[in-house]
Amino acid sequence: MSHSSSGVPTLGDIDTQPFVAWVRAAAPYIHAFRGKTFVVGFGGEVVAGEMAQKLAYDCNLLAALGIRLVLVHGARPQIDAEMQRRGLVSRFHNGLRVTDVAALECVKSAMAVTRLEIEALLSQGLPNTPMAGSYMRVTGGNFITARPVGVVDGVDLQFTGAVRKIIADEIAADLDQQNVVLISPLGVSPAGEIFNLPLEEVAEAVAIALKAEKLLYLCDAPGLLDDDGRLIDSITADEAEQMLREGRGLTEDLDLYLPCAIRAVRRGVARVHLIDRDKDGGLLLEFFTHQGVGTLVSRDPLFRLREATHEDVAALVSLISPLEADGTLVRRGRELLEREIERFTLVEHDGVLVGCAALYPFSEEKAAELACLAVQPEFRRSGLGELLLKRIEKRARAAELERLFVLTTRTAHWFRERDFEETGPDQLPALKRELYNLQRRSKVLVKSL
Repeated sequence: MSHSSSGVPTLGDIDTQPFVAWVRAAAPYIHAFRGKTFVVGFGGEVVAGEMAQKLAYDCNLLAALGIRLVLVHGARPQIDAEMQRRGLVSRFHNGLRVTDVAALECVKSAMAVTRLEIEALLSQGLPNTPMAGSYMRVTGGNFITARPVGVVDGVDLQFTGAVRKIIADEIAADLDQQNVVLISPLGVSPAGEIFNLPLEEVAEAVAIALKAEKLLYLCDAPGLLDDDGRLIDSITADEAEQMLREGRGLTEDLDLYLPCAIRAVRRGVARVHLIDRDKDGGLLLEFFTHQGVGTLVSRDPLFRLREATHEDVAALVSLISPLEADGTLVRRGRELLEREIERFTLVEHDGVLVGCAALYPFSEEKAAELACLAVQPEFRRSGLGELLLKRIEKRARAAELERLFVLTTRTAHWFRERDFEETGPDQLPALKRELYNLQRRSKVLVKSL
């Protein structure tokens, strides 16, 4: 092992492969996200908490990667503290603050201080920090026209408002100048009145107006949880709406953010992410890893099945190479894949190839081989193997084939659980029987279609 002259361990002392693998896995996302608009909404709890500094570091990295970044902040705890300092009592109705004249003064004061604190965090450039050598230009403006919410259930919310219009062209102009846009949830009416706005609705409206690639909320939960308390990594708008109606597993933040997420994806925002505000590096893990760390809300299902084209060969090689190396799959050269690419069905997760399977028909014997069924390790509990199998079966039936067989050395039990029956090599189609590798000793399983 190598050490520096001072005795401090160097890269030669540690396993660098996980880091190298992570960077390589993140590369497709880095390319895909450059020039795209992300809107990040977070409450005043984040600004006051221990993660504020690290959030600033991560925002700096996103901006450095060429992502057009809009930050929408809240200040509820800061407003509550200011009202308490002035001897006032906070009042809420249906999750909205009742903003009278005295409360509005507290809102303006707390918002101003919170904004300055965020700008200070984003403007650091100390040596030996992730922001060393960087300079983030943070801008803002009167981008929001507001209207009063009015009287709800007999309660006059006074200076609590709702978004009337987002001046998207002005925000886009700032983003074009490589600025990070910081938006406080305050709006002005045409009459010059100032209104206190919910941060989650401002973030939603901004993302829709900018046609953002992503809207992300930092919240008080890891994301949405199922009835067994497990994280739901992705969910459609329709499924999320059902959870909302049933009120299952929603925290205070999720109850506010989820309706905005549903509306946003239905009105053109590509993806909405709900992640834990206390998760160190949550933005990076959610955006630059396949599995993410929170819940992704999309209009349509996140996984997409499709047939392969010649443009998929390189990605297919990367997917199956590790399984060829450990002997799970028979090795296929790139030239062979290029010739047989139309036999493959692929499954994508958010546009990235994560699984494949191939169909090789033996038409004269009314049979077909299911080959090269592979799913990336982090998605093997997502049911993708089942989806690929059903798609291959559908293709085989469409070709009027009657039997589907598979040769495997590692996953015979998986196929047996799906109505395949073990048989011998003598039951293979003649051509396949001639090519059977006695040294590999693959088990042969057959399913009637």
